[in-house]
Amino acid sequence: MTTIVVLFNLKPGVDEAVYQKWARETDMPAAGRLPSVDRFDVLKAEGLLMSEATPPYAYVEIIDVNDMEQFGKDVSTDVMQNVAAEFQSFADNPMFILTSKLGA
Repeated sequence: MTTIVVLFNLKPGVDEAVYQKWARETDMPAAGRLPSVDRFDVLKAEGLLMSEATPPYAYVEIIDVNDMEQFGKDVSTDVMQNVAAEFQSFADNPMFILTSKLGA
């Protein structure tokens, strides 16, 4: 299994409430239904442990992918391409990090 960790901030001028509504109503249901995705979570950063500093990223997505080849097919559909384009309109230079569990 591959876990994709996406780190991002919203673009300047993006209304956070509009993004969060879109994430709950569009992004999470669409990506969560993909055959290649076992889990899709969007997390809002609330702070840094034992620090008053602002987190470097406001949002984190965790995507557990059971089949990367299938994932490539899943995200190439017209529906997911539209979702991806909408995401890009909200997210400011998101980082998509491919990860795997140690010892797996």
